Amino acid sequence: MLNRKFIIHILGILLIVESIVLFISALVSYYYNESDIKTFILSGSITFVVGLLFFLPTLKSKRVVSRRDGYVIVSLVWIVFSIFGCLPYFFGGYLQSFTDAFFETISGFTTTGITTVNDIESLPHGILFWRSLTQWIGGMGIIVLSLAILPFFNVGGLQLFSAEVTGITFEKIRPKLSDTAINLWTIYLLFTLLEAVMLKIAGMTTFDAICHSFTTMSTGGFSTKNSNIAYFNSPQIEYTIIAFMFISGINFSVLYYVLTFKFSKIRKNEELFFYFIITALFAIILFAPLLHSPVKATASLRSVLFHTVSIITTTGFVMSDFALLSTFTVNIVFLLLFIGSMTGSTGGGIKIIRVTAVIKNIYFEVRRIIHPRAVIPLRLNGKSIPSNLVGNILVFVIVYIIIFIIGAIALTFLGFNFETALGASLTSLSNAGPILGKVSAPLNCAEFPVAAKWIMSLLMLIGRLEIFTVLALFMPSFWKK
Repeated sequence: MLNRKFIIHILGILLIVESIVLFISALVSYYYNESDIKTFILSGSITFVVGLLFFLPTLKSKRVVSRRDGYVIVSLVWIVFSIFGCLPYFFGGYLQSFTDAFFETISGFTTTGITTVNDIESLPHGILFWRSLTQWIGGMGIIVLSLAILPFFNVGGLQLFSAEVTGITFEKIRPKLSDTAINLWTIYLLFTLLEAVMLKIAGMTTFDAICHSFTTMSTGGFSTKNSNIAYFNSPQIEYTIIAFMFISGINFSVLYYVLTFKFSKIRKNEELFFYFIITALFAIILFAPLLHSPVKATASLRSVLFHTVSIITTTGFVMSDFALLSTFTVNIVFLLLFIGSMTGSTGGGIKIIRVTAVIKNIYFEVRRIIHPRAVIPLRLNGKSIPSNLVGNILVFVIVYIIIFIIGAIALTFLGFNFETALGASLTSLSNAGPILGKVSAPLNCAEFPVAAKWIMSLLMLIGRLEIFTVLALFMPSFWKK
């Protein structure tokens, strides 16, 4: 049986937290003396009242979370946060329909970066701040944030964390899960502040620097400008963003070990090694054809490096229009969107460790055919991987590809051409910003059919929760006693 009262209780706590964040955005509106302050006060008040109505009547609920409860809570949190988070867009009239407002919000919380706003620069500062903040909150994860909060309400969080960070991404860097969450958020905050300072020094306004640091560290890709990072036309800004996008694609547990000088913990980390290698390799592949270009080599290299890191980390920041890319480059972009960055990072995609495991397993299967009596275990990071975990990884990759194909086919029935359908499905599932085909990066879906926006919203959620958490809810056996 589901512990329904306690599920509602936790949702109430988190809605109260969301209302506080909405009120913070109202302070930004107040600072700039803009009318959207009323929108945020109304949205925050509604969210706070609903949170209290969820929280107070369930105070005496049993504080026990089963694995099944965890899966339901994790899925509901992202949906409920998006429903209440879209209120400022809807009440303020910045987006014309609830569908567009919800799409914009879930794109933010899942750090996808697709937008339905036609003129970003026309939005008031409070809305732009909230838009960036949704990505920052979603980057480290609403559930990881809740782990730092729920202990104050005597609520455990292991089932929540294991439900969100499924598979091989989970690693407790401290004995207590709440301490792990606090440490991860501290690292996240410190890098965000450091980037904001560096972007300010590089020439951004304080407001733009804060917003872009939010969306860089979360690998979200929302910008305060219509032309994205190209607006600033600054090598210093671009190199700063490249550095922090790359950092954001690293497992935050690895960053913790680096910052605490525990280098022995990462010495044999194959995923980190391949992350460096893949990024460098694809940057070289993309740069090679430009050597004969009349454009300055340094500018070309910077652009290639920027877009390579932006794509592999699924951030989606751009310096040029993707519609102008060659077919060869588009194919490289497509491949990088599939791969993604490291597990335990804020990036999306299949993740490098899974791709590594699949390639190694294929190689070892061939060797086993040649040497049928040989015992050849699959090793990652110097450790032998259990066969059941190898199976889980293979199933994950297969299901990921199947969902991507189903999403693309569904979009073709709505009138998308084949290339656009593939791009829209992949960019949603991988929680990335750019898309290929009908529209180009920075992606704007304002003219997409309503049904397409809901399909893409579902793909964003499935991709953010790494598939199985959401798919489990559609299994009849999940709901049996």
